[in-house]
Amino acid sequence: MLYTILALIHLILWIIAAVEILTGGKPVLHKVLWLLLILFVPLVGLIIYYLMGRSRALA
Repeated sequence: MLYTILALIHLILWIIAAVEILTGGKPVLHKVLWLLLILFVPLVGLIIYYLMGRSRALA
């Protein structure tokens, strides 16, 4: 049961990251590289994306 919940959370975070990447204003090459990273290195790629890859709004 726990693994199912963790897998569901991982899937939701992956979908959110993929949508953010595809709709972001970055160049196409950056989008492709981020998508490949989160696709082929799922957990580590997501962590790296959420820590470094997201655009930060200027406050």
